Amino acid sequence: MEEEHLMTSSCAGKKMLVVTQHFYPESFRINDLVKGFVEDGVSVDVLCGIPNYPSGEWSDGYGYFGHRRDDYFGASVFRSGEIRRKGNTSIRIFLNYISWPITASFRALRLNKKYDVVFCYNTSPILMVIPARVAAWRNKCPLVTYVLDIWPENLYTVLNVQSGFLRSFAKSFCDKQYAACNKLIALSDSLADNLLHRVKPLNSDVSIDVIPQHCEESYEQKIVSSELRSQFKNQCVFLFAGSITPAQGLDTVIEAFSRAISESPIEMKLLILGDGMSRAELQKLVLSKGLDSSVLFLGRVDPEVVPMYSDIATAMIAPFADNPELELTIPAKISSCMASSKPILAVMRGEGANAVRSARCGFVSNPSDVNALANNMVKIASMNKDAIEALGSNGFNYYREHFSRLVCLDKIKQVLFSI
Repeated sequence: MEEEHLMTSSCAGKKMLVVTQHFYPESFRINDLVKGFVEDGVSVDVLCGIPNYPSGEWSDGYGYFGHRRDDYFGASVFRSGEIRRKGNTSIRIFLNYISWPITASFRALRLNKKYDVVFCYNTSPILMVIPARVAAWRNKCPLVTYVLDIWPENLYTVLNVQSGFLRSFAKSFCDKQYAACNKLIALSDSLADNLLHRVKPLNSDVSIDVIPQHCEESYEQKIVSSELRSQFKNQCVFLFAGSITPAQGLDTVIEAFSRAISESPIEMKLLILGDGMSRAELQKLVLSKGLDSSVLFLGRVDPEVVPMYSDIATAMIAPFADNPELELTIPAKISSCMASSKPILAVMRGEGANAVRSARCGFVSNPSDVNALANNMVKIASMNKDAIEALGSNGFNYYREHFSRLVCLDKIKQVLFSI
């Protein structure tokens, strides 16, 4: 406790610029980190985009000509323009990726506060690092980048780039962006090792720390809906909550669920909570298999409402697309599922799968292995209540030790303010 108090005290009065294209009201965990920084006395500014993820439509009150300044729990938010993802087509996503870094770089030059550190919360795209570099150069301060999506590998889950020349160019460009930072934070040891071999030949001074992505405490909450409990009473409910994108590999989940309900007499439901570019395609798949009464698309809800649905879930589904490069990270979904005290059916290899096995909180199958996932669904549906609760408790205990907000936030602050 004394060490934590000293860390908090050393943060008080510090000035930080957070650079991230996606911020509230979009549902990303940087929102919670910013609140935590402010609570610890850090003066925080946020340079971000105009909210339109994942639907591609502007959030209420925003648009090309909407307001550009917000206050978020004491943090000053500066929004720069971008081309929205409308329709989530490849060309619109590409335009979205390249438009925001351009406008944000000019905005970074106009921010007047003298910052002690620039913190880039780097989901996709890696181009977010560019305005962060501009801000760090202007303020002559360190740049710390939290690598949440590894690039260019993550790009290929959205855009089908086949050209060897373009792939080589993309890797060289991304490596230079990572190497331009003073410090990198990786989600796992595997990702840190990958980054180390890529950036050290370009900049031997870059240091890399390992901090897994935290989970908001709201996922721990127990929210009971008598209506939902009544609606799904005596049914085995599998819940997916998150963005519906190609990176999730939800087609495998639907195929496996179709097989599971044909092999088990137990009544099952698959609830898909969220929205994204793959939703329409997946709804067509559900209809083609005659599953529209068993697979329910519930749309996007605020993260604070998710526990109301996890309350009625028998198990949580945490899928990942079949991409070896994505095995280096622990998906954020793993920690939020653990926090819900529910068993996890993980569809992935690598670090995420290892976390579920280490926690002994569910079952793992490889991406695209429909039979294995179907068998795991049947296995969960056949388990008694005590066994299911034991798996959930194992996951919760592992979450508190490794992924809790307090643990991860304190580690991030130590990296940011020890330069």
